[in-house]
Amino acid sequence: MSNAHLKSLYTALEAATTQLHKQLDVSYLDCAVEIGDDLLAGKIARTDGQPSQATVEALTALLDPIDLGAYTAEEIREAWQLVLVKAIQVDGIEPNKQVTPDLMAGLATFLVTTFIKNAQEPLEVADFAAGSGNLIYAVMNRLHAALGVATRGTLVDNDESLLAFADMSGRMQQLDVTLYHQDALAQLAATGRDLVVSDLPVGYYPLDERAKQFDTAATAGHSFAHHLLIEQSMRALRPGGLGLFFVPSGVFQSTEANGLTAWLTGHMHFQGLLNLPESLFATAAARKSLLVLQKPGPNAHQAKQVLLGTFPALEDQQAFSAFLAEVRTWSATNLEEM
Repeated sequence: MSNAHLKSLYTALEAATTQLHKQLDVSYLDCAVEIGDDLLAGKIARTDGQPSQATVEALTALLDPIDLGAYTAEEIREAWQLVLVKAIQVDGIEPNKQVTPDLMAGLATFLVTTFIKNAQEPLEVADFAAGSGNLIYAVMNRLHAALGVATRGTLVDNDESLLAFADMSGRMQQLDVTLYHQDALAQLAATGRDLVVSDLPVGYYPLDERAKQFDTAATAGHSFAHHLLIEQSMRALRPGGLGLFFVPSGVFQSTEANGLTAWLTGHMHFQGLLNLPESLFATAAARKSLLVLQKPGPNAHQAKQVLLGTFPALEDQQAFSAFLAEVRTWSATNLEEM
C-alpha cells in the first residue's frame, strides 16, 4: 500500500466489513456493499434489529472519522479493491470473477493514450463483463488524469452482488456511470461508445440459440463466451472506436478460434496483441494478453504493422520504459489520430 493516508481508509473499511460480517448471515461481499452504503448515507442501516446496537456503535466509531472529501477517486477505488480481494478469499468467489491487477489497468490506459490524442468529452467507456467495476473505474480515473477529459462509464454484468459492489464504489468515487444487470450477450442499450475495455471471462456460453446471432459462434456445440463478448463489445463502439480485451494468450491457437479470426480479419482492424508480463500469473496456462481492436471508421485504418510483443516485467524498469517507448514510436508511424 502506497501511503498511510490510503491505509487508514482501507483499515477502517475492512474492519467495519469484518465486524458486520460477524453479525449478518450474508456474504462478505454483501457486507462490504452495506458498509459502503452506510458510509454514503452517514448512518448505519438496521433491518429487523440487525445489526445489534453494540455493533451499530462499533461501526459508527469506525466510519464517522472518514472524510471522503479528503480522498481522490483512485484512492477510494484502491481501498475498496483491497476489501474486494478479501471478499473473494472469504466467499470463495470463482476465478473468472477475480480482481484484475492494477498493472493491467495501467497498461490498457497507456494503450488508449497512444490511439486517442484528441478525446471528445465525455469520453464514453464501457465494460460488458464489468464484475465489481474495478477495471473500468481504474481506466476511467487514469484516462481523466492523462487526457484531461471527463469520462462516462457503462457497466454490464449478470452477477447481481458484484454489480451492487460496482454501484456502491462508483457512487463513492462520484463517477458518471450507468449499470445494467443483464446477460451481456442479450440486446444491449449501449451503443456509440468510444472505448471498451474488458478482462474477459473464459469458458463456454450455454445458450446456443443466442450464440448463433454472432459470427464468432462455434459451428457445433457451445461457443466460447469470450469470443462472443469481443464481437458484442465491438458492435457497441462508434466507428473508429477502440476495443481492449484481456484474453488468454493462446486465444488464436485453438480450433475454436477459426470463427473469431475470420470475423476479426473481415470486419475489424486488428491493431495489436501484447503478451502481459509472466510475473503477473501463477501458471503459464493462466497467462493473458492484451488484444487491441479498432472498429473501421473515417478516422481509423489498419496499422501497416500490427503491434506485437511482450511487456517486460515491471521490476525491470529500464526494459519496461524502453518497451513503452517502442510502442509510442509504433503509434507515431502507424496510426492516425482519433
